[in-house]
Amino acid sequence: MGKAKAERRLKDNEAQAVARTIRVSPQKLNLVAAMIRGKKVERALADLEFSRKRIAGTVKKTLESAIANAENNHDLDVDQLVVAEAYVGKSITMKRFHARGRGRASRIEKAFSHLTIVVREVEAVTGEAA
Repeated sequence: MGKAKAERRLKDNEAQAVARTIRVSPQKLNLVAAMIRGKKVERALADLEFSRKRIAGTVKKTLESAIANAENNHDLDVDQLVVAEAYVGKSITMKRFHARGRGRASRIEKAFSHLTIVVREVEAVTGEAA
């Protein structure tokens, strides 16, 4: 018998990709994610290509995965895609220590993040007036 298939969380004109446990703080990753929110995918890819942020390459890879999911799994038109959502979540935190003077130690926390990118197909707006 088995369990019934779960309902799809996204609409029919949407696709997503998730990158988990990225070695960057959520605050820094959100700066890059905010840079591409609401843009057409080709513009977002160009912005990430020339960004000076270290994590932009990982965000670009995740966006390309979302585009590939839209094209191959959901038969969406790549030229009509926009970045509908790009959101960041907290992941694990590695705890390390840093030796200090007089035999003391201080704690170093290395944050990890999750990134979810949702792309949506929008209808082409023609410039014709009726």
